Amino acid sequence: MKAYEYIISKQTQWAWNRGIQLVGSQGSEGRLAYTPTLEQNLFEPLEMDTRKSFEQGDGNEIGGNPAKMQAVHSSSALGVNVFQYWQRIGQVPAIASACGFCRKGSVVSQRIVFEDKYVIDDNLDKFPKPPNIDVVFHNSDSSSFKRFAVECKFSEAYSSQQHDGIRPAYLDLFQLWLDIPNLHDFATSICPNENFIHLHSAQLIKHILGLKRRFGKIGFRLLYLWYDVLGKEGAIHRDEIEKFSGIATADGVYFNAMSYQELILAMSKEYGQTHPNYIKYLSERYL
Repeated sequence: MKAYEYIISKQTQWAWNRGIQLVGSQGSEGRLAYTPTLEQNLFEPLEMDTRKSFEQGDGNEIGGNPAKMQAVHSSSALGVNVFQYWQRIGQVPAIASACGFCRKGSVVSQRIVFEDKYVIDDNLDKFPKPPNIDVVFHNSDSSSFKRFAVECKFSEAYSSQQHDGIRPAYLDLFQLWLDIPNLHDFATSICPNENFIHLHSAQLIKHILGLKRRFGKIGFRLLYLWYDVLGKEGAIHRDEIEKFSGIATADGVYFNAMSYQELILAMSKEYGQTHPNYIKYLSERYL
């Protein structure tokens, strides 16, 4: 079974096990892979700040009927299910540590923002919309890393949709590329078409450029958080991640990668006793 189909079938089974009668992407039409309400697809309802962030984002994740986030294979729903809980209970440093951003006990991370945006260039004609970063930890002013950013991927990494490469306009931002020559060479190689099959490297490069412009090359950390699968597709994805990581690291960019399974297992070991309902939900649904 193809990875994309495997993920949808696994999530569909999760819904059936909970007695959720799924609907199609157009309600009565389309594949039955959407929960009737948004709340049925989430561990907890959207907090006010979370909802506002998605309303201001460019992905239209919570608009429509059903909304994109109602898909059982939704990457945004998975991100909310993993991260929003810690924001609500006021323990943001705990999930920052679990993601490998900082040591256990660190308190630099203050809040989580979904769909955060960082302008790459002020020319609105060439760059009208800054890319949306799925999850961003805003840290204290005293922290050397001002932001911990997370790009989240679920089923879309294994879809048949071809990723866009880098537009030539990005390569003309000479000042931004000066101290990241390896990433510049790689970006040139994916202009205009992406070389990788599963890893959307052009998207990661745009996030790096936006964060670098705002905070400098060593003022942020970027994590690629993805859903791993067995078989050839998973192996290709892991190989692409390793190649990109080597390029970013060679330029001194703090880039790391972790699978959702690794994160959930690590949190289960650390927080299984103190946050049982949260860990049970994630484990039953995503492991």
